[in-house]
Amino acid sequence: MILKRPITTEKSMLYLENSNTICFIVDNTVDKDRIKKEFEATYEVKVDKINTMMTTNGEKKAMIKISDEYNAEDIAIKLGLM
Repeated sequence: MILKRPITTEKSMLYLENSNTICFIVDNTVDKDRIKKEFEATYEVKVDKINTMMTTNGEKKAMIKISDEYNAEDIAIKLGLM
């Protein structure tokens, strides 16, 4: 499983509302292309850009920017974040 869980911090919710970006904890071994393919296939949206970083806990965090044609808040509602 590439996409482990969504991040529900206050900062990630601001990204969701202001920049159409949703944050996920992902598998440490995957690259941006695999994250993009998995996310697009799972949620049927177009991804513009992905930023990844390693957290201090050793987990990989992906900030997934959704295309303006779609709304990241709709995905958050499906996931039960809002």
